[in-house]
Amino acid sequence: MAQWLSAKVVENHQWNPTLFSLRVETPPFDFVAGQFVRLALEGPQGRAQRAYSLVNSPGSPYLDFLVTPVPQGKLSPQLHLLKAGDSLEVSQPASGFFVLDEVPDGKSLWLLATGTGLGPYLSMLGTEVPWRRFERIHLVHGVRWQQDLAYKDQIEALVHQHPQLRYQPVITREAVPGALGGRLPALIASGELEAALGDQLNIESQLMLCGNPDMIRDSLATLAQKGLNKNLRRQPGHVTVEQYW
Repeated sequence: MAQWLSAKVVENHQWNPTLFSLRVETPPFDFVAGQFVRLALEGPQGRAQRAYSLVNSPGSPYLDFLVTPVPQGKLSPQLHLLKAGDSLEVSQPASGFFVLDEVPDGKSLWLLATGTGLGPYLSMLGTEVPWRRFERIHLVHGVRWQQDLAYKDQIEALVHQHPQLRYQPVITREAVPGALGGRLPALIASGELEAALGDQLNIESQLMLCGNPDMIRDSLATLAQKGLNKNLRRQPGHVTVEQYW
């Protein structure tokens, strides 16, 4: 049974009008990088709750969440309005199996995200696990607009700190120097993603996909054509997935 912890907002950082990061303070609890919790608020239509991945790494003094407010949503518009000092509830324990312990060994780790699917990867990259297990790590973030590239400074600091990490933004609705254009499945199919990162997708690769279910479905089909199949506990493979809605 989940328990609910009382949390206090420390910061509500607005990346742009449709994307924000919520930082909250709770009593400490353990979790594995990549897992999620539920946030809850009492509102005019009663109690609303929803699952959100933890962006912070285990051991951090605060909990961070990357959120896109859904106009007709029951919870995200309320979260969008929170300010420092406001209260909400956070579920414990954390849940989910989108964690590196579920990913088989390989030479390279490809972390592919769209939108707020970036969150769990930042949690993972703040631990020692990926750097110890993989020779090469590629973080790929697909968004619509350049302003949606959240945590860019933090990511660039990680790239500077870890030479084995490459970061590749993908932007679909405007041309930006250094970013690829187009959908992730098409960039995988054409070989453009591999060329940009200077690495090959092969049986020594492990991939994690997080975000838009259309991206995940189409990427799985494209990767299967390359001999890279979905990773299941009963049948280990090369592609571990997490759908965000």
